[in-house]
Amino acid sequence: GGRNAGPAKVEVPLKVSLEDLYLGVTKKLRITRQMVDGASGKMVPVQEEIQIDVKPGWKEGTKITFQGKGDEHPDRPADDLVFILREQPHPSFTRDGNDLVTTVKLPLVTALTGGSVSVTTLDGRRLPLNLDRIVTPGSERVVAGKGMPINKGPQAGQKGNLRIKFDVVFPTSLTQAQKDRIRPVLAGV
Repeated sequence: GGRNAGPAKVEVPLKVSLEDLYLGVTKKLRITRQMVDGASGKMVPVQEEIQIDVKPGWKEGTKITFQGKGDEHPDRPADDLVFILREQPHPSFTRDGNDLVTTVKLPLVTALTGGSVSVTTLDGRRLPLNLDRIVTPGSERVVAGKGMPINKGPQAGQKGNLRIKFDVVFPTSLTQAQKDRIRPVLAGV
């Protein structure tokens, strides 16, 4: 006698953008599954639409299981259909746990003398930043509560941080006159 195996799992990658993981999204997918035709007992392909509600803050590797929505079999339970979340790369942001990390190019003059820059957030809003102290290359500014939504654990309902790294852009060349003006200013620091 064979052991009574439970349903097999069919795993399918589900590609989701970082914006969709930030805001949440409803994905409607067309799937084709093999079903047993009641009259003939033969396997026939049937198209179905399924809906996945991606919650804000879900992470890479999250599994969404639809029990019995895989292929049917004449001799055992229908397969489970399991979608595995795959986060797509974003051009400006990376995710680090619940934090979002982005890099801002900053002209050397702004890095030294201050000023303001703005960062466009994942939901398209502009976030102004006032730079009131010297920004060194590779330094980082943390804006609390502007990262990814947290959907589990003690911090559920809150957001991680937005970490802004600064890439200080140095001039590629200076005229002799510019060098002569800068040298006395920076010599004393």
